[in-house]
Amino acid sequence: MNQIRTQGIVLSRTDYGETDRILTLLTPDRGKLRLMARGVRRAKSKLAGGIELFSTSDITYMQGRGEIGTLISARLVRYYDRIVKNIDRVQLGYELIKMLNRATEDQPEAEYFELLEQAFQALNEAAIDQDLILLWFKAHLLRQAGHSPNLHTDINDEKLLADVAYDFDFEVMAFSPRPDGHFDAGHIKTMRLLFSHHEPLALAQVDGLIALLPELAPTVQAMFSSYIRL
Repeated sequence: MNQIRTQGIVLSRTDYGETDRILTLLTPDRGKLRLMARGVRRAKSKLAGGIELFSTSDITYMQGRGEIGTLISARLVRYYDRIVKNIDRVQLGYELIKMLNRATEDQPEAEYFELLEQAFQALNEAAIDQDLILLWFKAHLLRQAGHSPNLHTDINDEKLLADVAYDFDFEVMAFSPRPDGHFDAGHIKTMRLLFSHHEPLALAQVDGLIALLPELAPTVQAMFSSYIRL
């Protein structure tokens, strides 16, 4: 059978038998793969070093007749080694991986692969706030699934104004003007940045952004819970 080469990020791994392991990997061009890594739990396995968690690897595999293929070779391309030196960042990394795995079908677009790599890059930088990474990740899962909020006009299709207070209407995914609203121009700007193409490293440089995250987190989480079924 033909061997196929691509890149992969480990989403999950399950021990099988005494020395094998079944891996679920996210790829940029082959969707999710379930591959048998034979003998990978042996001390001298050549595969083990190429399929670390929190890494991107070049992999070669053969697709079997069933749903599980066979991993032939694996070589680390990028290993985000500073993540594993901090238990809190490890736990967040696990959470993001599980979140993406459960939120995507078997053939997710390449953008999900890029999203997870960007998350690893952010987790690898100790200076980037973990709450920012988590909120940014949820926002981008929403955006990838086609559920971005309207951050330019209100529920009346009027342009959002700097001197008006707003609440958020989840039914129409837009801000609603209210005299006693909880959100102002700073919150709206921050929300726009979270849903933009900017990566966490760039967002971390924006003055005042981190301070507003606790006030926006419940709104993003409510959107996430409504539209991303986990």
